[in-house]
Amino acid sequence: MGDYDERPWRRLYQPGRPSDITPPAGDALSLWRAGAGAPGRGSRPFLHYFGTPVTAATVDADSDALAAGLAARGVRRGDRIALYLQNVPQFVIGLLAAWKLGAIAVPVNPMLKERELRYVLRDSGARAIISHHDVWDSVASAAVPGTEVAVAVTTSPLEYLGEDVPAALASAGRAVVPGAVELRELLISGAGTRPAPVTLRPDDIALLTYTSGTTGEPKGAMNTHGNVVFNACAYRDWIGLTPDDVVLAGAPLFHITGLIGHAAVAMLVPMPMVLGYRFDAATMIGLAERHRATYTIMAITAFTALMSDPALASADLSSLAKVYSGGAPIAPSIVERFEREAGPYIHNIYGLTETTSPSHAVPFGRRAPVDPESGALSVGVPVFNTVSRIVDDAGKDVPPGEIGEIATSGPMVVPGYWNRPSATAATLPGGELRTGDVGFMDADGWFYLVDRKKDMIVASGFKVWPREVEDTLLRHPAVREAAVIGVPDSYRGETVWAYVSLRPGTSATPEELTGFCRDELAAYKYPRRIEILPDLPKTPTGKLLRRELRDRAAGGR
Repeated sequence: MGDYDERPWRRLYQPGRPSDITPPAGDALSLWRAGAGAPGRGSRPFLHYFGTPVTAATVDADSDALAAGLAARGVRRGDRIALYLQNVPQFVIGLLAAWKLGAIAVPVNPMLKERELRYVLRDSGARAIISHHDVWDSVASAAVPGTEVAVAVTTSPLEYLGEDVPAALASAGRAVVPGAVELRELLISGAGTRPAPVTLRPDDIALLTYTSGTTGEPKGAMNTHGNVVFNACAYRDWIGLTPDDVVLAGAPLFHITGLIGHAAVAMLVPMPMVLGYRFDAATMIGLAERHRATYTIMAITAFTALMSDPALASADLSSLAKVYSGGAPIAPSIVERFEREAGPYIHNIYGLTETTSPSHAVPFGRRAPVDPESGALSVGVPVFNTVSRIVDDAGKDVPPGEIGEIATSGPMVVPGYWNRPSATAATLPGGELRTGDVGFMDADGWFYLVDRKKDMIVASGFKVWPREVEDTLLRHPAVREAAVIGVPDSYRGETVWAYVSLRPGTSATPEELTGFCRDELAAYKYPRRIEILPDLPKTPTGKLLRRELRDRAAGGR
């Protein structure tokens, strides 16, 4: 199982594609300087913020000025800079400014509340924060006291927009807020100034990306410059991205998928990136059509939202051919439905924060197989230079077809968690990542994700994996989303409950859905209770929050 030079999955590569790649030595900033920021490319748009182009020269000059302004306020190499921002040009500029200082960027979900933000700021020891005005007023200004933050920078989402202000930002303003310096002031005062040059090594930390905390306290994964460079190259070469491509940035840049699958690979290729503040289905459809986007990677919930939006029916998305989905499992029925209703085939991709985005992916142009027994859609094969195993609880390889934990090693795996030696030792023994995801590999080397180990349900002594029940529910024509949990039961030990949301314009009753599952699943697997909700709770990156559903069930709601 460990010697992948002989494994059948090597056959899955397209003709002429090597099994390994040699990424350029260096750091994440080199992606910019050799790609979008290289001499001669400055006049080209690197960003399209709604309808406004932002050239590579502007991004380069403004990140220089921001880096110089932060340095003048005491931010140094190795310091952490929190980016509490949506998908706006300032995020990319802040990211580059951090690297130009030799600092570490800490992407932060701008939907975090005061307690959650304070935790990230304290845990990372952030020295600076860059924030939107509104969340500074409502959240960050109260979260910062008691942390190590010494420099607060605020900015408006209207910056970098022309006169064409989208409806989503009609109520936004440009306000001077107390306790913070305006980013625009830093750019004006630092115009034409370059920060002192720094030398970065592949093992230097580029990002502290915090895990979603769906199974416990969030931890800061230390994504190195080498990790970022390698997986930017993996995206480029695996999918075949070129300067003729256009990235639709539907995933949030504060998440590892958006950071690498949008920003880093766009810097490397280079290719323009389309930003729309935050995901809105109608907005994404309009931007994809307007800018003739060719490539995107988003969570499957985003694709589900696109299918549910009326704008899709009249949109021309014929340019959007290179489509991938990551962040959450995909039911085969959803892939088939999207291909039927929107056009492109969704290629599966699999990775974690700790693998700096992809570790497995479906080769571009190939259709992922569906396991005939479980009905699961394959998440792909290991990407370049990667060894992945299915192991038992003792860490021993299991035969093809047998379920175990996915364990991965390769140049994209982080060296550990920030200030968490115990968690690092437990999750990364010997540098191999124990993902906590349960799956199996078939005889041809395709990998399949079954579920999280902690989500397994034991009903009447039988193992039930929520994914299988969810995929069954999603085959019903009225079901838009499904989530399954185990609920304590005095007779069975645990019993299966399901929560669903319905597609617009359809109807179904819990009894109808229960009967549908009873016809498709063994008696111990089908849900004993189904509740229909308007929407299911999810993280901003599309992962189902089963924890919230368990709380709902425990509270009798």
